[in-house]
Amino acid sequence: MTIFDRIKGRFCIKFKDRESSGNILGEALKDLIKKQDKKKCIVLGIPRGGVITAFCIASKLGCQFDIIMPRKLRAPHNEEMAIGAIMGDGTTYLNDRLVKALEISSDYITKEKLQQIKEIERRTSLYFNNKKLEIGFYQIGWHNKIVILADDGTATGATLIAATRCIKSCGDIDRIIIATPIAPKDTVSRLKSEGIDHLEVITSPPNSMFKSVEDYYQDFHQVTDDEVIEILARFNKKSVNPA
Repeated sequence: MTIFDRIKGRFCIKFKDRESSGNILGEALKDLIKKQDKKKCIVLGIPRGGVITAFCIASKLGCQFDIIMPRKLRAPHNEEMAIGAIMGDGTTYLNDRLVKALEISSDYITKEKLQQIKEIERRTSLYFNNKKLEIGFYQIGWHNKIVILADDGTATGATLIAATRCIKSCGDIDRIIIATPIAPKDTVSRLKSEGIDHLEVITSPPNSMFKSVEDYYQDFHQVTDDEVIEILARFNKKSVNPA
Protein backbone atom coordinates (compact mmCIF):
# COMPACT_ATOMS: atom_id res chain seq x y z
CA MET A 1 0.00 0.00 0.00
CA THR A 2 1.40 3.40 -1.00
CA ILE A 3 1.41 6.51 1.22
CA PHE A 4 -1.35 7.93 -1.00
CA ASP A 5 -3.52 4.84 -0.45
CA ARG A 6 -3.05 5.11 3.31
CA ILE A 7 -4.00 8.81 3.31
CA LYS A 8 -6.97 8.22 0.99
CA GLY A 9 -8.25 5.47 3.25
CA ARG A 10 -8.59 7.92 6.13
CA PHE A 11 -11.16 10.01 4.27
CA CYS A 12 -14.80 8.97 4.18
CA ILE A 13 -17.24 9.89 1.42
CA LYS A 14 -20.54 10.88 3.01
CA PHE A 15 -23.81 10.78 1.11
CA LYS A 16 -26.49 13.23 2.16
CA ASP A 17 -29.09 10.45 2.44
CA ARG A 18 -30.37 7.34 0.68
CA GLU A 19 -32.07 9.40 -2.02
CA SER A 20 -28.73 11.02 -2.85
CA SER A 21 -26.87 7.70 -3.12
CA GLY A 22 -29.71 6.21 -5.19
CA ASN A 23 -29.66 9.12 -7.62
CA ILE A 24 -25.88 8.78 -8.05
CA LEU A 25 -26.22 5.05 -8.72
CA GLY A 26 -29.03 5.74 -11.21
CA GLU A 27 -26.83 8.17 -13.14
CA ALA A 28 -23.94 5.70 -13.08
CA LEU A 29 -26.13 2.96 -14.57
CA LYS A 30 -27.57 5.04 -17.41
CA ASP A 31 -24.87 4.00 -19.87
CA LEU A 32 -25.42 0.34 -18.97
CA ILE A 33 -29.21 0.35 -19.35
CA LYS A 34 -29.97 1.38 -22.91
CA LYS A 35 -33.26 2.89 -24.02
CA GLN A 36 -34.39 -0.37 -25.58
CA ASP A 37 -33.67 -2.21 -22.31
CA LYS A 38 -35.90 -0.11 -20.06
CA LYS A 39 -39.10 -2.08 -20.60
CA LYS A 40 -37.47 -5.32 -19.45
CA CYS A 41 -35.40 -3.80 -16.64
CA ILE A 42 -36.59 -4.06 -13.03
CA VAL A 43 -34.95 -2.61 -9.93
CA LEU A 44 -35.40 -4.68 -6.77
CA GLY A 45 -34.90 -2.98 -3.40
CA ILE A 46 -34.09 -4.74 -0.13
CA PRO A 47 -36.26 -3.49 2.77
CA ARG A 48 -36.10 -1.40 4.49
CA GLY A 49 -33.41 1.18 3.57
CA GLY A 50 -32.59 -0.35 0.21
CA VAL A 51 -36.14 0.32 -0.97
CA ILE A 52 -35.46 4.07 -0.97
CA THR A 53 -32.22 3.62 -2.91
CA ALA A 54 -33.89 1.27 -5.41
CA PHE A 55 -36.86 3.58 -5.95
CA CYS A 56 -34.50 6.45 -6.83
CA ILE A 57 -32.56 4.23 -9.27
CA ALA A 58 -35.78 3.05 -10.94
CA SER A 59 -37.02 6.63 -11.24
CA LYS A 60 -33.72 7.78 -12.79
CA LEU A 61 -33.68 4.93 -15.31
CA GLY A 62 -37.41 4.89 -16.04
CA CYS A 63 -37.57 1.20 -15.11
CA GLN A 64 -39.97 -1.01 -13.23
CA PHE A 65 -39.58 -1.25 -9.47
CA ASP A 66 -40.29 -3.95 -6.90
CA ILE A 67 -38.88 -5.30 -3.65
CA ILE A 68 -37.16 -8.51 -2.64
CA MET A 69 -36.88 -9.67 0.96
CA PRO A 70 -33.79 -11.52 2.09
CA ARG A 71 -33.14 -11.45 5.83
CA LYS A 72 -29.83 -11.42 7.65
CA LEU A 73 -29.00 -14.45 9.79
CA ARG A 74 -27.64 -13.04 13.04
CA ALA A 75 -24.73 -14.28 15.08
CA PRO A 76 -25.51 -15.44 18.62
CA HIS A 77 -25.21 -12.60 21.16
CA ASN A 78 -24.48 -10.09 18.37
CA GLU A 79 -27.49 -9.19 16.23
CA GLU A 80 -25.47 -6.75 14.12
CA MET A 81 -23.12 -9.46 12.84
CA ALA A 82 -24.32 -11.39 9.79
CA ILE A 83 -23.36 -15.04 9.55
CA GLY A 84 -25.43 -15.36 6.37
CA ALA A 85 -28.87 -14.60 4.96
CA ILE A 86 -32.05 -16.36 3.88
CA MET A 87 -34.90 -15.84 1.43
CA GLY A 88 -38.54 -16.73 2.01
CA ASP A 89 -38.25 -19.75 -0.29
CA GLY A 90 -35.40 -21.11 1.84
CA THR A 91 -32.52 -20.02 -0.41
CA THR A 92 -29.65 -19.58 2.03
CA TYR A 93 -26.16 -18.13 2.09
CA LEU A 94 -23.92 -19.01 5.04
CA ASN A 95 -20.46 -17.66 5.77
CA ASP A 96 -19.05 -21.06 6.62
CA ARG A 97 -15.73 -19.65 7.80
CA LEU A 98 -17.46 -17.35 10.29
CA VAL A 99 -19.87 -20.06 11.44
CA LYS A 100 -16.91 -22.35 12.13
CA ALA A 101 -14.86 -19.64 13.86
CA LEU A 102 -17.76 -18.74 16.17
CA GLU A 103 -18.60 -22.42 16.76
CA ILE A 104 -22.26 -21.84 15.94
CA SER A 105 -24.42 -24.94 16.25
CA SER A 106 -26.68 -26.25 13.50
CA ASP A 107 -29.61 -26.04 15.97
CA TYR A 108 -29.05 -22.31 16.40
CA ILE A 109 -28.88 -21.78 12.63
CA THR A 110 -32.10 -23.75 12.10
CA LYS A 111 -33.94 -21.65 14.71
CA GLU A 112 -32.56 -18.40 13.30
CA LYS A 113 -33.65 -19.37 9.78
CA LEU A 114 -37.21 -20.05 10.96
CA GLN A 115 -37.34 -16.76 12.84
CA GLN A 116 -36.21 -14.76 9.80
CA ILE A 117 -38.63 -16.55 7.46
CA LYS A 118 -41.44 -15.56 9.85
CA GLU A 119 -40.31 -11.94 9.59
CA ILE A 120 -40.28 -12.19 5.77
CA GLU A 121 -43.83 -13.53 5.87
CA ARG A 122 -44.90 -10.73 8.24
CA ARG A 123 -43.47 -8.04 5.97
CA THR A 124 -44.91 -9.62 2.83
CA SER A 125 -48.38 -9.63 4.41
CA LEU A 126 -48.00 -6.06 5.65
CA TYR A 127 -46.51 -4.53 2.50
CA PHE A 128 -48.91 -6.23 0.10
CA ASN A 129 -52.11 -5.91 2.11
CA ASN A 130 -52.41 -9.56 3.12
CA LYS A 131 -52.54 -10.78 -0.48
CA LYS A 132 -51.47 -14.38 -0.97
CA LEU A 133 -48.26 -14.01 -2.92
CA GLU A 134 -45.58 -16.49 -3.83
CA ILE A 135 -42.56 -15.50 -1.77
CA GLY A 136 -40.01 -13.92 -4.06
CA PHE A 137 -42.46 -12.92 -6.81
CA TYR A 138 -44.24 -9.77 -5.79
CA GLN A 139 -45.83 -7.26 -8.13
CA ILE A 140 -44.09 -7.99 -11.41
CA GLY A 141 -41.94 -11.14 -11.68
CA TRP A 142 -38.37 -11.52 -12.93
CA HIS A 143 -38.42 -13.85 -15.94
CA ASN A 144 -36.51 -12.53 -18.96
CA LYS A 145 -35.73 -9.34 -17.05
CA ILE A 146 -32.60 -7.32 -16.54
CA VAL A 147 -32.61 -7.36 -12.73
CA ILE A 148 -30.89 -4.59 -10.79
CA LEU A 149 -30.60 -5.65 -7.16
CA ALA A 150 -30.17 -2.55 -4.99
CA ASP A 151 -29.34 -1.83 -1.36
CA ASP A 152 -28.30 1.29 0.56
CA GLY A 153 -24.93 -0.26 1.42
CA THR A 154 -23.52 -3.60 2.46
CA ALA A 155 -20.97 -4.70 5.02
CA THR A 156 -20.74 -8.44 4.36
CA GLY A 157 -22.87 -8.83 1.22
CA ALA A 158 -24.91 -11.58 2.88
CA THR A 159 -28.42 -10.40 1.97
CA LEU A 160 -27.35 -9.44 -1.56
CA ILE A 161 -25.83 -12.89 -2.08
CA ALA A 162 -28.93 -14.73 -0.83
CA ALA A 163 -31.14 -12.57 -3.07
CA THR A 164 -28.84 -13.11 -6.06
CA ARG A 165 -28.91 -16.88 -5.63
CA CYS A 166 -32.69 -16.87 -5.37
CA ILE A 167 -33.03 -14.77 -8.54
CA LYS A 168 -30.60 -16.97 -10.46
CA SER A 169 -32.47 -20.12 -9.39
CA CYS A 170 -35.58 -18.82 -11.18
CA GLY A 171 -33.91 -19.16 -14.57
CA ASP A 172 -34.55 -17.11 -17.71
CA ILE A 173 -32.95 -13.97 -16.25
CA ASP A 174 -31.41 -11.74 -18.91
CA ARG A 175 -28.82 -10.04 -16.65
CA ILE A 176 -28.23 -9.56 -12.92
CA ILE A 177 -26.71 -6.28 -11.77
CA ILE A 178 -25.96 -5.36 -8.16
CA ALA A 179 -26.00 -1.66 -7.25
CA THR A 180 -24.94 -0.42 -3.84
CA PRO A 181 -23.23 2.83 -2.83
CA ILE A 182 -20.89 1.28 -0.25
CA ALA A 183 -19.15 -2.08 0.00
CA PRO A 184 -15.72 -2.85 1.51
CA LYS A 185 -13.18 -4.38 -0.82
CA ASP A 186 -13.46 -7.97 0.43
CA THR A 187 -17.24 -7.78 0.05
CA VAL A 188 -16.86 -6.51 -3.52
CA SER A 189 -14.78 -9.59 -4.33
CA ARG A 190 -17.35 -11.84 -2.62
CA LEU A 191 -20.23 -10.34 -4.61
CA LYS A 192 -18.37 -10.62 -7.91
CA SER A 193 -17.72 -14.31 -7.24
CA GLU A 194 -21.50 -14.94 -7.40
CA GLY A 195 -21.41 -14.77 -11.19
CA ILE A 196 -23.30 -11.51 -11.62
CA ASP A 197 -23.09 -9.51 -14.83
CA HIS A 198 -22.14 -6.17 -13.30
CA LEU A 199 -21.46 -4.62 -9.90
CA GLU A 200 -21.94 -0.86 -9.45
CA VAL A 201 -20.31 0.49 -6.27
CA ILE A 202 -19.60 4.16 -5.58
CA THR A 203 -17.08 3.76 -2.78
CA SER A 204 -15.19 0.66 -1.71
CA PRO A 205 -13.02 1.29 1.35
CA PRO A 206 -10.34 -1.13 2.55
CA ASN A 207 -11.73 -3.54 5.11
CA SER A 208 -9.34 -2.17 7.72
CA MET A 209 -10.96 1.27 7.34
CA PHE A 210 -14.58 0.09 7.21
CA LYS A 211 -16.71 0.05 10.36
CA SER A 212 -20.33 0.44 9.26
CA VAL A 213 -22.48 1.59 6.34
CA GLU A 214 -23.93 4.31 8.57
CA ASP A 215 -20.55 6.08 8.66
CA TYR A 216 -20.97 6.92 4.97
CA TYR A 217 -24.22 8.86 5.38
CA GLN A 218 -25.14 12.19 6.92
CA ASP A 219 -28.73 10.95 7.31
CA PHE A 220 -29.09 7.22 7.91
CA HIS A 221 -32.33 7.15 9.88
CA GLN A 222 -34.04 3.84 10.56
CA VAL A 223 -36.55 3.31 7.75
CA THR A 224 -39.99 2.18 8.92
CA ASP A 225 -42.49 -0.25 7.43
CA ASP A 226 -44.78 2.72 6.79
CA GLU A 227 -42.11 4.38 4.63
CA VAL A 228 -41.74 1.20 2.55
CA ILE A 229 -45.51 0.97 2.07
CA GLU A 230 -45.66 4.66 1.07
CA ILE A 231 -42.92 4.16 -1.56
CA LEU A 232 -44.70 1.11 -3.00
CA ALA A 233 -47.93 3.14 -3.17
CA ARG A 234 -46.14 6.03 -4.90
CA PHE A 235 -44.70 3.74 -7.55
CA ASN A 236 -48.02 1.98 -8.13
CA LYS A 237 -49.73 5.34 -8.60
CA LYS A 238 -46.98 6.47 -10.96
CA SER A 239 -47.32 3.25 -13.00
CA VAL A 240 -51.09 3.60 -13.30
CA ASN A 241 -50.87 7.31 -14.16
CA PRO A 242 -47.59 7.75 -16.10
CA ALA A 243 -46.50 11.30 -16.84
